Amino acid sequence: MATFVKTDKFVLNLGKKVFNLSTDQLKIALTNTLPVASTANQYSDLTSPLPTTNLTGATPFNLTTTSYLQTSGVAKLIIDDLTLVATGVVAPFRYVVLYSDTAANDEIIGFYDVGIEINLVDTSTFIIDFSASNGVLTIT
Repeated sequence: MATFVKTDKFVLNLGKKVFNLSTDQLKIALTNTLPVASTANQYSDLTSPLPTTNLTGATPFNLTTTSYLQTSGVAKLIIDDLTLVATGVVAPFRYVVLYSDTAANDEIIGFYDVGIEINLVDTSTFIIDFSASNGVLTIT
């Protein structure tokens, strides 16, 4: 997976208790339009997120947080990988957006740019590898 880009407001929102990375229901959204880190603060700010139809493996796009722990002053968020399977044609996407469904306004944490437009047809898969060793993100 590509480098994770935090939104500009993520750290501020974390400090204001908008997020609890240990317990919030985190989700992903897929889009083909670049989320702008300075202005994409809530799910509603995304341009044309893909519907969850024609994809299995997510209910809808729910993630499982394995841990959010700190060692020597560095906190690391670990999320289980997610495999999406197409059950029909899926609109193209390039960005995987991570957001909290628990937060009042579905605030965005950040996003990945997978580098190319992904096109899925029936039975094809897309695996989101959240890197158990490096974590989705670290906070120092």
